[in-house]
Amino acid sequence: MDLSFNAEEIAFREEVRAFLREKVPSDIRDRARIGWSYLPKDDYLRWQKILFDRGWIAPNWPVEYGGPGWNTAQRFIFDEECARADCPRIIPFGVTMVGPVIYTFGTPEQKERFLPRILATEDWWCQGYSERGAGSDLAQVATKARRDGDHYVVNGHKIWTSGAHRANWMFTLVRTDPDAAKPQQGISFLLIDMKTPGVTVKPIISMDGYHYLNEVFLDEVRVPVDCLIGEEGKGWTCAKFLLGNERTGIAGIGRSKGRLERLKEMAGAEADGGGRLIENPSFRKKVAEIETELSALEVTNLRMMAAMSAGRPPGAESSTLKIRGTQIEQELNELLVEAMAYYALPYGPGQVRPDTNEAPIGPDYSVGVMSERLLRRAASIYGGSNEIHKNIIAKAILGL
Repeated sequence: MDLSFNAEEIAFREEVRAFLREKVPSDIRDRARIGWSYLPKDDYLRWQKILFDRGWIAPNWPVEYGGPGWNTAQRFIFDEECARADCPRIIPFGVTMVGPVIYTFGTPEQKERFLPRILATEDWWCQGYSERGAGSDLAQVATKARRDGDHYVVNGHKIWTSGAHRANWMFTLVRTDPDAAKPQQGISFLLIDMKTPGVTVKPIISMDGYHYLNEVFLDEVRVPVDCLIGEEGKGWTCAKFLLGNERTGIAGIGRSKGRLERLKEMAGAEADGGGRLIENPSFRKKVAEIETELSALEVTNLRMMAAMSAGRPPGAESSTLKIRGTQIEQELNELLVEAMAYYALPYGPGQVRPDTNEAPIGPDYSVGVMSERLLRRAASIYGGSNEIHKNIIAKAILGL
């Protein structure tokens, strides 16, 4: 198995780097360095328009639907270089999640209607999966949809819905057959226009003090039947397909490599009283250990990419990327806070927003460290909790 990049892929890396140096607006780059989750919507729209014009907005899409036709190595290189360059991430709900579901399971009419608007970021999507009794165990979804002529009437409640206050469309799982023999059966995959009467969005303020999570209440919401993706009662197939795309992306190897570089920058700076934190043997050991773990995770990801290039799907092995990737991200954030010590504390949500006029306290590179640390505590929960993924590995790989 060849895990090295060939000459063409190395040249592609240089092409991506040159594009990012020229095209990423400096103001967006500065704000993205603080943390992706704190960017205003307009920043994402501007950046995704730049990628759309270049033909790079949907790295994982086939050419026939508007993708660039990249192989797995090129997609990996692009993600890594974007993270290193402090670019905003491509909002995943449209491009990474629902888009592939539509071009895989949707009708020709649905593809024609939705895919061009996803590529152009003319629609902003959110994911209506989790409920109070159905988080990582999605088979327990209770939101109901009953057929009424050429509409479904939806009643229920979704929670932890990222970006629902910005979105104009939501893809969601609903129960269309409450009497199905198994909980995975009788679930359907619906697309809901957020402007439909009966849709109510209420904010959830997370522990970092910022608003990107929401509750979504659905009260007698009438959804046209042509917004059903796939067959009625077969939504679990769409859900599993979508989650496979989501969970490999959550590993965030490129993002963690960028934060590791930032950690080294912080630890290598001279402190007020003289000396550098990186000279402390205990701290240097922690940095070396996490760099080793991250390198091992990257090799695992490259192995999985090589298998995919050979036509073998990643399967349950992708759970290893999600588990270790989120753990490393959290460990890195802990070290970043440790490196900044008290300078990490003054940056509440009001100070990391781009519209703040408060004077900075401490080094510029400390901005957003504490907020990111608080935000990413949830990384081991969303996309399926790490405990669920351990169960997947135990059952599907180890045969336990």
